[in-house]
Amino acid sequence: MTLFIVVGAILLLVLLTTWGKVNAFIAFLLVSILAGILLGIPLSGITKSLQKGVGDILGSLIMVIVFGAMLGKLVAASGAAQKIASVMMKIFGRKYIQWGLMTTGFIIGIPLFYNVGFVLMVPLIFSVVYKYKLPAVYLGLPMLAALSVTHGFLPPHPSPAALVLQFHANMGMTMLYGILLAIPAIVIAGPLYARTLKDIVAVPLKTFQSDDLPEDQLPTARNSFISALLPVIVMALTTVGVLLFKDYSTVTSFAGFLAEPSIVMLLTLCVTTFTLGIKMGKSMKQVMSIYGEAVKDIAMILLIIAGSGALKQILSDSGVSVEIGNVLAGWSIEPLFLGWLIAAVIRVCLGSATVAGLTAAGIIAPLMVNSNVNPELMVLSIGAGSLMFSHVNDPGFWMFKEYFNLSIKETVRSWSVMETLVAVIGLFGVLVLNQII
Repeated sequence: MTLFIVVGAILLLVLLTTWGKVNAFIAFLLVSILAGILLGIPLSGITKSLQKGVGDILGSLIMVIVFGAMLGKLVAASGAAQKIASVMMKIFGRKYIQWGLMTTGFIIGIPLFYNVGFVLMVPLIFSVVYKYKLPAVYLGLPMLAALSVTHGFLPPHPSPAALVLQFHANMGMTMLYGILLAIPAIVIAGPLYARTLKDIVAVPLKTFQSDDLPEDQLPTARNSFISALLPVIVMALTTVGVLLFKDYSTVTSFAGFLAEPSIVMLLTLCVTTFTLGIKMGKSMKQVMSIYGEAVKDIAMILLIIAGSGALKQILSDSGVSVEIGNVLAGWSIEPLFLGWLIAAVIRVCLGSATVAGLTAAGIIAPLMVNSNVNPELMVLSIGAGSLMFSHVNDPGFWMFKEYFNLSIKETVRSWSVMETLVAVIGLFGVLVLNQII
């Protein structure tokens, strides 16, 4: 009955937003309240869950998304995006630009949190799309597939890092196995699958579009790349700093502070205000006007993501994830497949990859005590399962949909299928590695 209610809530959400044309944020709140009542949450508890869900997800994302939109708008308006697109096209050529973006996404995705990587990479994708008139989904999906894989498979991302600690796995071996699995997953779910999506006509957010500027008015290539990729540089430096000065608590504490996604993006914005704004002849008033326009463009995206957080919290507080996990744990299945299956089912029901991974780990951990399951492979199996079929209850689904300006059907066909391919290929790779080692 619980599973029926969850499925019914998801179907109702789809109907309200597609057939009923209801604003997605309002639809999320209506469905969340109804789901809470049917799942037995007290009325006073439903209100608290809604507030907590909206607060938690916006608390962690609002600064990253807002600062990312401001940075993207400035990168476009200053001509830096135009310069970056030209340089990347010269390096990879029109034929291989998709692979170049995918490789960039994978390298950047290792140190950066997924949401930071997303808002950082999307403007670069759109700059190539607008300048060279290439299909947006075909070009962008491989890069975002790379970001998704690093988020689900590789430490130091939250879920894999927590699973490594919980299963007492070796961090280095988990990284090695994870990279071995990531490469085929990204290639198949990215460039190869994206070939089937060339017919999707996407008109991305105008925030990141600007008129072509004369070559003499563009920032230098060095200024453009350093300014746009400063978050990656800061994250890399803080990681190295922690390793080199691990015995100095003051240094590690300061490095940890700088590594926080919101601080990284704020610091980047302060620097680029000068390097791509003041230095390029813009006044402070003009730069702030650019930032103001960027916030207007993404206001509805923030509300939709907030709504998805409310539904996730209702489902989480109802105990659905634990109930589903306990039922699946009673099945006599290969442990690695069971871990993947529990994470996958919870992911489909709740939407959050991190919640799915950590919940599955808590359920699987007791089953590993008397088994000879490789802990590194269990981390990767659960990580792969936690990426399974992202859909309308996942904030990432709505970020992709709204940034690329797609319909729900087009988003499912592109984003949801890509995530499913990553999850299934990851499981297959884990089972193959298990036979080898």
